[in-house]
Amino acid sequence: MERNNEQWIDDLTAGGLQREDALTDLRQIIRSGLPYSLSKYLSPSDPQFDALADEVVQDTLLRALDHLHTFEGRSKFTTWVHKIAVRVALTELRRKRWEDVSLDEIIESSEAPSNLSLLESESTSPDLIAEQKDMAEHIRRVIDEELTERQRKALIALGVHNMPVEEVARRMGMKRNALYKLMHDARLRLKSRLALEGLSAEDVLQAFEAG
Repeated sequence: MERNNEQWIDDLTAGGLQREDALTDLRQIIRSGLPYSLSKYLSPSDPQFDALADEVVQDTLLRALDHLHTFEGRSKFTTWVHKIAVRVALTELRRKRWEDVSLDEIIESSEAPSNLSLLESESTSPDLIAEQKDMAEHIRRVIDEELTERQRKALIALGVHNMPVEEVARRMGMKRNALYKLMHDARLRLKSRLALEGLSAEDVLQAFEAG
Protein backbone atom coordinates (compact mmCIF):
# COMPACT_ATOMS: atom_id res chain seq x y z
CA MET A 1 0.00 0.00 0.00
CA GLU A 2 1.41 3.36 -1.04
CA ARG A 3 0.56 6.18 1.33
CA ASN A 4 0.62 9.91 0.80
CA ASN A 5 2.07 12.21 3.43
CA GLU A 6 -1.16 12.63 5.34
CA GLN A 7 -1.78 8.89 5.41
CA TRP A 8 1.70 8.20 6.80
CA ILE A 9 1.17 10.68 9.62
CA ASP A 10 -2.34 9.39 10.34
CA ASP A 11 -1.22 5.74 10.42
CA LEU A 12 1.87 6.37 12.53
CA THR A 13 -0.06 8.38 15.09
CA ALA A 14 -2.89 5.85 15.24
CA GLY A 15 -2.94 2.86 17.55
CA GLY A 16 -3.08 -0.88 17.19
CA LEU A 17 -2.63 -2.71 13.89
CA GLN A 18 -2.87 0.46 11.81
CA ARG A 19 0.29 1.82 13.41
CA GLU A 20 2.08 -1.54 13.40
CA ASP A 21 1.41 -2.01 9.67
CA ALA A 22 2.76 1.46 8.94
CA LEU A 23 5.90 0.80 11.00
CA THR A 24 6.49 -2.50 9.22
CA ASP A 25 6.18 -0.84 5.82
CA LEU A 26 8.40 2.09 6.82
CA ARG A 27 11.03 -0.27 8.23
CA GLN A 28 11.20 -2.09 4.87
CA ILE A 29 11.42 1.18 2.93
CA ILE A 30 14.31 2.44 5.07
CA ARG A 31 16.17 -0.86 4.87
CA SER A 32 15.81 -1.18 1.10
CA GLY A 33 17.23 2.30 0.52
CA LEU A 34 20.39 1.92 2.62
CA PRO A 35 22.54 -0.21 0.24
CA TYR A 36 22.47 2.50 -2.43
CA SER A 37 22.74 5.47 -0.07
CA LEU A 38 25.71 4.04 1.83
CA SER A 39 27.52 2.41 -1.09
CA LYS A 40 30.15 5.18 -1.13
CA TYR A 41 30.95 4.57 2.53
CA LEU A 42 30.33 0.86 3.13
CA SER A 43 29.72 -1.87 0.57
CA PRO A 44 26.50 -3.87 1.05
CA SER A 45 28.68 -6.98 0.77
CA ASP A 46 30.75 -5.91 3.77
CA PRO A 47 30.21 -8.25 6.74
CA GLN A 48 29.42 -5.23 8.93
CA PHE A 49 26.68 -3.90 6.66
CA ASP A 50 23.69 -5.92 7.88
CA ALA A 51 24.35 -5.21 11.54
CA LEU A 52 24.81 -1.50 10.80
CA ALA A 53 21.63 -1.43 8.70
CA ASP A 54 19.60 -3.04 11.48
CA GLU A 55 20.86 -0.44 13.98
CA VAL A 56 20.17 2.41 11.57
CA VAL A 57 16.64 1.26 10.80
CA GLN A 58 15.70 0.99 14.46
CA ASP A 59 17.28 4.33 15.40
CA THR A 60 15.70 6.05 12.39
CA LEU A 61 12.21 4.80 13.29
CA LEU A 62 12.59 6.11 16.84
CA ARG A 63 13.84 9.49 15.68
CA ALA A 64 11.17 9.83 13.00
CA LEU A 65 8.42 9.04 15.50
CA ASP A 66 9.86 11.51 18.00
CA HIS A 67 9.97 14.26 15.37
CA LEU A 68 6.75 13.66 13.43
CA HIS A 69 5.56 17.08 14.57
CA THR A 70 8.46 18.71 12.70
CA PHE A 71 7.57 17.22 9.31
CA GLU A 72 6.31 20.12 7.17
CA GLY A 73 5.28 18.17 4.08
CA ARG A 74 7.69 19.93 1.74
CA SER A 75 8.85 16.56 0.42
CA LYS A 76 7.54 13.02 0.42
CA PHE A 77 7.37 11.63 3.92
CA THR A 78 9.56 8.68 2.95
CA THR A 79 12.19 11.07 1.55
CA TRP A 80 12.23 12.94 4.85
CA VAL A 81 12.65 9.68 6.78
CA HIS A 82 15.36 8.48 4.42
CA LYS A 83 17.39 11.64 5.04
CA ILE A 84 17.20 10.90 8.76
CA ALA A 85 18.41 7.35 8.07
CA VAL A 86 21.43 8.55 6.10
CA ARG A 87 22.43 10.99 8.86
CA VAL A 88 22.07 8.27 11.47
CA ALA A 89 24.15 5.84 9.37
CA LEU A 90 26.99 8.29 8.71
CA THR A 91 27.15 9.25 12.37
CA GLU A 92 27.35 5.58 13.33
CA LEU A 93 30.04 4.89 10.72
CA ARG A 94 32.13 7.78 12.05
CA ARG A 95 31.67 6.51 15.60
CA LYS A 96 32.74 2.97 14.66
CA ARG A 97 35.78 4.34 12.85
CA TRP A 98 37.05 5.80 16.11
CA GLU A 99 35.82 3.29 18.70
CA ASP A 100 39.13 1.39 18.89
CA VAL A 101 41.30 4.52 18.68
CA SER A 102 42.74 5.94 21.89
CA LEU A 103 42.14 9.67 22.24
CA ASP A 104 45.37 10.06 24.20
CA GLU A 105 47.33 8.26 21.47
CA ILE A 106 46.13 10.48 18.64
CA ILE A 107 46.80 13.59 20.73
CA GLU A 108 50.32 12.52 21.69
CA SER A 109 51.22 11.35 18.18
CA SER A 110 49.81 14.46 16.54
CA GLU A 111 52.41 16.87 15.20
CA ALA A 112 51.78 20.42 14.02
CA PRO A 113 48.37 20.56 12.31
CA SER A 114 49.63 18.45 9.44
CA ASN A 115 46.30 18.16 7.71
CA LEU A 116 46.62 21.83 6.78
CA SER A 117 49.38 20.78 4.39
CA LEU A 118 46.79 18.86 2.39
CA LEU A 119 45.76 22.24 1.03
CA GLU A 120 49.06 22.43 -0.83
CA SER A 121 48.74 21.81 -4.56
CA GLU A 122 51.33 20.56 -7.00
CA SER A 123 51.81 24.13 -8.18
CA THR A 124 52.52 25.48 -4.70
CA SER A 125 55.88 27.21 -4.64
CA PRO A 126 58.67 26.08 -2.28
CA ASP A 127 58.54 29.48 -0.55
CA LEU A 128 54.82 29.14 0.08
CA ILE A 129 55.22 25.57 1.36
CA ALA A 130 57.86 26.82 3.80
CA GLU A 131 55.56 29.65 4.91
CA GLN A 132 52.71 27.20 5.48
CA LYS A 133 54.92 24.88 7.51
CA ASP A 134 56.17 27.77 9.62
CA MET A 135 52.60 28.90 10.21
CA ALA A 136 51.52 25.37 11.19
CA GLU A 137 54.39 25.09 13.67
CA HIS A 138 53.55 28.53 15.04
CA ILE A 139 49.90 27.55 15.55
CA ARG A 140 50.88 24.32 17.29
CA ARG A 141 53.24 26.20 19.63
CA VAL A 142 50.45 28.63 20.51
CA ILE A 143 48.08 25.71 21.13
CA ASP A 144 50.60 24.04 23.45
CA GLU A 145 51.38 27.22 25.36
CA GLU A 146 47.99 28.89 25.56
CA LEU A 147 45.39 26.16 26.02
CA THR A 148 44.59 23.93 28.95
CA GLU A 149 45.15 20.21 28.52
CA ARG A 150 41.43 19.59 28.02
CA GLN A 151 41.12 22.43 25.52
CA ARG A 152 44.11 21.11 23.61
CA LYS A 153 42.71 17.58 23.51
CA ALA A 154 39.34 18.76 22.27
CA LEU A 155 40.77 21.12 19.66
CA ILE A 156 43.15 18.56 18.17
CA ALA A 157 40.60 15.73 18.20
CA LEU A 158 37.88 17.84 16.60
CA GLY A 159 39.81 20.34 14.49
CA VAL A 160 42.76 18.27 13.31
CA HIS A 161 41.48 14.69 13.30
CA ASN A 162 37.78 15.43 12.63
CA MET A 163 36.68 13.08 15.39
CA PRO A 164 32.88 13.10 15.91
CA VAL A 165 31.68 15.51 18.58
CA GLU A 166 29.69 12.77 20.31
CA GLU A 167 32.75 10.53 20.51
CA VAL A 168 35.04 13.26 21.87
CA ALA A 169 32.43 14.23 24.45
CA ARG A 170 32.02 10.60 25.53
CA ARG A 171 35.75 10.00 25.83
CA MET A 172 36.25 13.20 27.80
CA GLY A 173 33.28 12.52 30.07
CA MET A 174 31.45 15.67 29.00
CA LYS A 175 28.04 16.69 27.71
CA ARG A 176 27.92 18.07 24.17
CA ASN A 177 27.07 21.57 25.39
CA ALA A 178 30.02 21.52 27.79
CA LEU A 179 32.32 20.47 24.95
CA TYR A 180 31.01 23.28 22.75
CA LYS A 181 31.70 25.73 25.58
CA LEU A 182 35.21 24.32 25.99
CA MET A 183 35.88 24.76 22.27
CA HIS A 184 34.44 28.27 22.28
CA ASP A 185 36.73 29.30 25.13
CA ALA A 186 39.71 27.66 23.40
CA ARG A 187 39.09 29.57 20.18
CA LEU A 188 38.80 32.86 22.07
CA ARG A 189 42.11 32.22 23.84
CA LEU A 190 43.83 31.36 20.55
CA LYS A 191 42.37 34.41 18.84
CA SER A 192 43.56 36.69 21.63
CA ARG A 193 47.06 35.16 21.66
CA LEU A 194 47.42 35.38 17.88
CA ALA A 195 46.28 39.00 18.02
CA LEU A 196 49.01 39.76 20.57
CA GLU A 197 51.51 38.30 18.11
CA GLY A 198 50.18 40.40 15.27
CA LEU A 199 48.26 37.62 13.53
CA SER A 200 44.57 37.32 12.77
CA ALA A 201 42.49 34.33 11.72
CA GLU A 202 42.45 35.85 8.24
CA ASP A 203 46.27 35.87 8.15
CA VAL A 204 46.36 32.18 9.03
CA LEU A 205 43.73 31.22 6.44
CA GLN A 206 45.40 33.34 3.78
CA ALA A 207 48.68 31.48 4.21
CA PHE A 208 46.94 28.19 3.44
CA GLU A 209 44.64 29.46 0.72
CA ALA A 210 47.40 31.03 -1.34
CA GLY A 211 48.76 29.23 -4.37
